Amino acid sequence: MALNLKPLVLKKEKRVFLEDVIWGLSQNQKQLNCKYFYDERGSKLFDDICNLEEYYPTRTEIALLNSYGKEIADYIGSDICLIEYGCGSLLKTKILIDALEQPRLFIPIDISEEHLLKSAENLSTKCKGLKILPHVADFTKTMDLPKQIYTEDNRCVGFFPGSTIGNFNHDDAISFLKEVAKTVGKGGGLLIGVDTKKDTKTLINAYDDKAGVTAAFNLNIIKRINHELGGNFDVAAFNHKVVYNKFEGRIELYLESLKKQMVQIQNFEFSFNKGETIHTENSYKYYTEEFTSLAKNAGFFSVKTWVDENQLFSLHYLKN
Repeated sequence: MALNLKPLVLKKEKRVFLEDVIWGLSQNQKQLNCKYFYDERGSKLFDDICNLEEYYPTRTEIALLNSYGKEIADYIGSDICLIEYGCGSLLKTKILIDALEQPRLFIPIDISEEHLLKSAENLSTKCKGLKILPHVADFTKTMDLPKQIYTEDNRCVGFFPGSTIGNFNHDDAISFLKEVAKTVGKGGGLLIGVDTKKDTKTLINAYDDKAGVTAAFNLNIIKRINHELGGNFDVAAFNHKVVYNKFEGRIELYLESLKKQMVQIQNFEFSFNKGETIHTENSYKYYTEEFTSLAKNAGFFSVKTWVDENQLFSLHYLKN
C-alpha cells in the first residue's frame, strides 16, 4: 500500500537498489537480491564468515590453489590478462597470481567500491610490477570493462572463486557464463570455484554458524535498506533461517518475521505475518559432471577439475 510521503532524493545506483527492493517485497514469496549483502559492512562480515570453522569452502579452495597452483598456472599459460568477478579480499587471487607466469594485467571487479579499492591497493603492495585496474560494477550485468583488455594480443582468463556461481539459478548461471565467454573471447579461459553436493548437516552448519556471523550477514541486507533507502525494518524482529532443498540441490537463506508487523520503505508499506519469510539467497551445489554439463551449455569445455580428498569443493578450468 503506497503512502503519501516525500521520497528521499537518491543517486542512480540507490534508485536501482530501491526498485529491486520494492519489486522483491511485492512478490508472493518476498525476496531480496543477495548482491545487496555487499556494502562495506557486508563485505567485512563475509570475510569473517570465510574464517569460520564451519565454513569449509574458503579454506578448501585455498588449499586446492596452494596444492595445485603450479599445475593450474601451466594450464592457464603466461602473459595473460586476469579478470576476477566479485573479488572480495583478493586473498585467493594473490595465491593464483604468485603461481602464474608474468601476468600482464589484473582487473578485479566488485560491486562494493570501498572494499574493492582497499583490497586492490593492498594487493598492489604485494604484487609490485603488476598493473591492476579495479573496476566497480555489478558483474551480473553486461559491463563496459577497461579498454586495455581489448588489445589484439591480449589473452584473457576469468577467475571466479568462492562458489558464487551457486547464487545463480541454472538458466542465469548459463547466461552469466556466456557473458564471461564473450569477455574472455575465443581461446580465453575461466578458473571457477564450485561447491559440491554433500551431507545436509555439513551444508547447513556452513550457513548457520554457532557464532551467528552468517545471521548478521543475512540481516545486514535489511540494515542497508534502513540506512540507505529510509526503511524502518525492526531488525530484531527477523530471524536468520537456513534450509537445504535436496530436490533443487541448493542451500536457501531466508529472513523470517518473528511477529505480525508492517515495514515502511519510502512511500511503500509491506505487511508481514508471523513466520513469513524473505528469500535472500540460493547457493546451488554441483557434482562435477553436473557443472561441466552446465558450462558446456554456455560454450565452455572442461579442461581440468581439481577436487579435495574429502570431495568438499572443486576448482574447474574451462576454455572457450
